[in-house]
Amino acid sequence: MHKVYLGLGSNLGDREQNLREAIRLISERVGQVRHQSSFLQTAPWGFESEHEFLNAVILCQTEKTPRQVLTVTQQIERDMGRKEKTTLTYQDRPIDIDILRYDDLTVNEPDLQIPHPLMHQRDFVMIPLREVLEKENNELK
Repeated sequence: MHKVYLGLGSNLGDREQNLREAIRLISERVGQVRHQSSFLQTAPWGFESEHEFLNAVILCQTEKTPRQVLTVTQQIERDMGRKEKTTLTYQDRPIDIDILRYDDLTVNEPDLQIPHPLMHQRDFVMIPLREVLEKENNELK
């Protein structure tokens, strides 16, 4: 089994329900969700919007490869109403799912970078990630 840390964000619709639905679908399609952070409300990052984000991080156990996790999470985004990216700019979205870490693996492909290259610049990732890591460490004690 592999450990994959996923960052989730939503700034359209019922943000809390969107996060809960994404977590449910990840549990069904990727693997068991072991730990989940609190939800954190933040301003948009990288673009202007009147819609604030609700963010979370989860730790999931999976047998899937990183590429399979990417494929499945992108399908979950589409199933939940995310529009295909037409530009390289950020935009409002009902759900966004990013692979933050996958075991201790490093992947550097055009459409898949692990660990996520921008996560250390984003408090909306690092604050919930630290919470999940703390839960995981407490479980190991």
